[in-house]
Amino acid sequence: LDWRMALALGLALALSSTAIVLQTLNEKGQMATPAGQNSFSVLLFQDIAVIPILAVLPFLAHPGGFGLAGGGGHDAGGHDAGGHDAGGHGAGHGGEEAIFDLTQNLSAWGQAGVSIGVIIASIFGGRYAIRPLFRVIARTHIRELFTAVALLIVVGIAFLMGAIGLSAALGTFIAGVVLADSEYRHELESDIEPFKGLLLGLFFITVGAQINFNTLFGEPLVIFGLLAGLVVLKAVIIFGLATVARLDLSSRFTMALLLAQGGEFAFVLFGFMIAEDVLPRELTDRFMLVVALSMLLTPMLVIFNERVLQPASQARSNPSADDVYDEGNPVIVAGFGRMGTIIVRMLQGLGVSATVLDHDPDQIDLMRRFGHRAFYGDASRLELLESAGAGSARVLIVAIDNSDKTLEIVELARRHFPHLRIVARARERRDAMTLLKAGADEVVRETFEGAVQMSQRALEFLGTRPFAARQAAQRFETYDIALMRDWARMEEQGIGEKERIERVQQATEDLANLLVEDQKSGQGGQPEGWQGSGNADER
Repeated sequence: LDWRMALALGLALALSSTAIVLQTLNEKGQMATPAGQNSFSVLLFQDIAVIPILAVLPFLAHPGGFGLAGGGGHDAGGHDAGGHDAGGHGAGHGGEEAIFDLTQNLSAWGQAGVSIGVIIASIFGGRYAIRPLFRVIARTHIRELFTAVALLIVVGIAFLMGAIGLSAALGTFIAGVVLADSEYRHELESDIEPFKGLLLGLFFITVGAQINFNTLFGEPLVIFGLLAGLVVLKAVIIFGLATVARLDLSSRFTMALLLAQGGEFAFVLFGFMIAEDVLPRELTDRFMLVVALSMLLTPMLVIFNERVLQPASQARSNPSADDVYDEGNPVIVAGFGRMGTIIVRMLQGLGVSATVLDHDPDQIDLMRRFGHRAFYGDASRLELLESAGAGSARVLIVAIDNSDKTLEIVELARRHFPHLRIVARARERRDAMTLLKAGADEVVRETFEGAVQMSQRALEFLGTRPFAARQAAQRFETYDIALMRDWARMEEQGIGEKERIERVQQATEDLANLLVEDQKSGQGGQPEGWQGSGNADER
């Protein structure tokens, strides 16, 4: 082949399938592993690389910088004269013709400039226009409106890309990038979750429809030879790069075989190459078949990796729940109000990252001004917790100011994510006991800590030394929490209210005696650093 044709072909075959690899990683529970994270990074970079590849292709077809060849026979979206798009599907020009007329006579430099300019405008324009738009929509609390506007954005950007001669698939990817950079990403992700399986199935049907069996039966040795060459060469290169990145042997094998296939954007690029006269249709048909077969081969490569290569490397494909990875937040905070803000600030100060969810768009906007990042969404929805990372997180802090919603979140999290340690906010003692019975590991009453601290300060003003006052406060706090748990257990056991009250009264009397004994026995002794006469103003 001519070097320009070879380069164009190599650019298309270098891409891997984002849809297949991400689906496989999610099904195997390997997204958070080093192999999963690195594979995702490569796939994301490849998808972004489609933009400059599309900009470069006209230069490969017209090195002298002339305009589009072939007159009106091809459109810039990869449609041939028969009305077939880049994937080989029937399509009409529709409303794109007017805009296309403005770009078809441009030189290769002009096309590249228009393409890059529109892409940059879409990304940055969307970044600053989408947030205010979604903020207004969030205040309506209409879920359907979120989905409708998200689809409008995706379809609009895809239409714009097709109108200037780029791929509509590239437009949808750019729209996804724009939406992912918003604090509303988790809500949007949970809204479109029901459609993902359906559309992914449609994608694989589309891939299967690309296969030209006449080509396969006409030259089977050539096709399978190209298939083996593509898979082996990509696997070897990726294994080498994973070695340079100092991944362990298990991760190298996994990453190499996961990314060894061709990608869905190859179909887009092949169609564009036909339209630009970079490659002949006979050659693209052959390699469309090779790419489709390589996708079909991926599940078998994954099975081979799990059953042969992983045992040989003495590594596990699936990490245990206790493994800690560099990526992913160990804490999810539901609620970014008075308590949630303090919690997040303290965690960040200690170097602990947290995914924050809140259902108040105004509060999110306010906190963003102070440099805090939060996502819009209702944490009582299972799909939202899943997309926020509850499956891999270690702690869920429910800090919202709504007793019923807090109880709903705790019950949902305990039922679907039993590994999570749950710390919940309660308004009063009754709420706290209800949350404990619902499965919360720890419950913090919003007024309790403040009341204990106020009592501690009062003791200091009355002459008690600071350490003794603090020790008494801690003793009371520990005893009261144990008493509250006791009450919840007695309710579950069906013990009558009269007997419960008697036990509480006895426990309260025992606590009072214990505190007095502590003071008499001198356990309030002053360690170094707790000196003072008891006057809080001296500290």
